[in-house]
Order: sequence, then C-alpha cells, then structure tokens
Amino acid sequence: MIKNTFYLVRHGQTRWNEEGRFQGRSDIPLSAEGRRQALANARRLRAYLDADPDAPKGVEILSSPLSRCVETMGIIADELAIPESARRIDPRLVEAGFGRWEGLTTHEVKDRFPAERRLRKVDRWRFAPQGGTSHQETAADMRSLIEDLPGDRAFILVSHSGNLRVMFAMLEGLAEADAMRIAVPHDRVFACRDGRLHSI
Repeated sequence: MIKNTFYLVRHGQTRWNEEGRFQGRSDIPLSAEGRRQALANARRLRAYLDADPDAPKGVEILSSPLSRCVETMGIIADELAIPESARRIDPRLVEAGFGRWEGLTTHEVKDRFPAERRLRKVDRWRFAPQGGTSHQETAADMRSLIEDLPGDRAFILVSHSGNLRVMFAMLEGLAEADAMRIAVPHDRVFACRDGRLHSI
C-alpha cells in the first residue's frame, strides 16, 4: 500500500480550456478565471488541513513544468505558506501530448480526424493522436514519480486532468476505463490517504 498522503489538484482554467481546445503539452497560461480557481482551491485545502487534527504538519508541493500548473502551484504554495525548498517541478507530471490535435476544438478534431476520434472513444487509456502520447505512457512516468517519493509524507501534486485520472487508477486500484470516466474539474481538490480517495 502507498503510505503517503496525496492532495491532487488540476491547474486552473486557461483560455483554451474556456474555448474547448485540446492543450496537451502546449504551454498555455492561466486565465483570470483560472487564477481565481487556483486561489479558491488553495483556500479550500488550507481550511481542510486546519480542520483535520490528523493532517500532516509538513507538506511538499510538486508541479508539472507547464506554466498553467507552475502558476497554480505558486498560488497554492503561497496561500499555505509552503517554503521554496518544498516546492518543485517534476517533468513526470506533464500532460500527455495531443500531437496534431493540440489547439483544435472537439468539433474540429471530429471533422478532421474522425478515425482517430473513434479510436479514442474505444480506448482512452492506450490511444494517442498522431504525434502525441497515451495515458498508458503517462502512467509509467507517474508510477516512477510515486515510487521515488519518500514514504510517510504528504504531497500536493498539481497536474492535468488525464494525469490525475491515472493517479486515481494507481491509488485506488481502479480499472483503467473507469478511471478515465471520472470528472476532474478545475475547482476541486482530491485527497488520498491510506488508499482512500475523496473530494474535499
């Protein structure tokens, strides 16, 4: 069993999120709404930790290298007074690449690449657009990250919706297809302690 406590946070919204565009590894910054969401999540997490007598006393925060996550990490870390020494960027948290889909809306992908779109609906875990990467590949990176973290500690992971679904599968033992169906909004924090996952 994984003995660490994890708080899982998706980055705040970007303009591309608001326009319904696939982002992948395109480095799109937070929008004003995304910054508001990040601060709301930070305050939600701080209130949760303050109210929980069993909450870990020290917490580290790790982020994907993409700016939408790095800025989200900074907002959360500042609100929780996490020192610079406990903040770090880990490339293994980067989003799966969407290749030639990046920058396109769902409707544009459906029109331009209907065969790829159908394949994704059949198996979101293993599918990768041309020039992109799959969630299965992301899972290998996430597993490596979790194995490298020291035990009996608390970590906030700031990442992307697909990566967090991969984490749900790993931490809760969910079937891959079930994990891919979980909604991961920008305005929610998930906690996992002793193998039990819940929204806070």
